[in-house]
Amino acid sequence: MNNTNLLTWKAFKAQLEQHPHLPLQFQYAAGAWVDASYHITEIKQAPIVSVDCGGQMNSWTEVIVQLWEPSQRDSDQAMPVSKALSIIAVVEKVLPLNPLGIVKIEFGNSQFDTRQMYPAAFTVQDGNLVVDLTPDATQCKAIERGGSCGTTASGEECCAPAPTAEKPKVQLVELTTLPGNSCTPGSGCC
Repeated sequence: MNNTNLLTWKAFKAQLEQHPHLPLQFQYAAGAWVDASYHITEIKQAPIVSVDCGGQMNSWTEVIVQLWEPSQRDSDQAMPVSKALSIIAVVEKVLPLNPLGIVKIEFGNSQFDTRQMYPAAFTVQDGNLVVDLTPDATQCKAIERGGSCGTTASGEECCAPAPTAEKPKVQLVELTTLPGNSCTPGSGCC
C-alpha cells in the first residue's frame, strides 16, 4: 500500500483539535460539498491483510469515518468540529482506534456513488474547516516494490504461477547392442 501521503488517525484528530469551534465541511470533488446537514453515522476500524500478485503478504489498518446526508435537510450549518470530536470520543470509549490507521472518509448521495476517499488537505475557508477529499485508487504493490506488473520484457508475468522445473531427459543406452566386448552370462566378465 502506498502510504506516502495518507493521513493517520492520530494526524487526522490533531487537525480537528486545532479548530474545535469551526464548522466542519467536506468537499468530495471540485465544487461538490457534502450537504451541511450531514451526520457522522459511524466510525469503523478495518484491519486489512492481503496477499499481492507477487505472493507477498501485506497488512495495515484503516479507520473509516462514514458521513450520511439525511433525506430531509435538518440544518443549514455544518456540525462544529467540537461535535465531531465528541462523536470520536464516544467511539473511542468503546473501540480503541489505531493511531497509525489510515483514515478514509466514506460518503455517497444520489449524485455521487458511495465510496471511500482520503482526506487530502485541511484548510480554513470562510470560517469553516474544510476537508478536501481525494479518491482512493487501485495499485500494484509489486510495482511499488520495484517489481513489475503484467508481462516483463522476457515474457514473464508477475501474476502467473511460478514455472515448474522441467526434469532433465536422460538418454538410455542399450549396452548389449554396442559393438565390441560385451558381457554375457558365463563369459567371466562379471
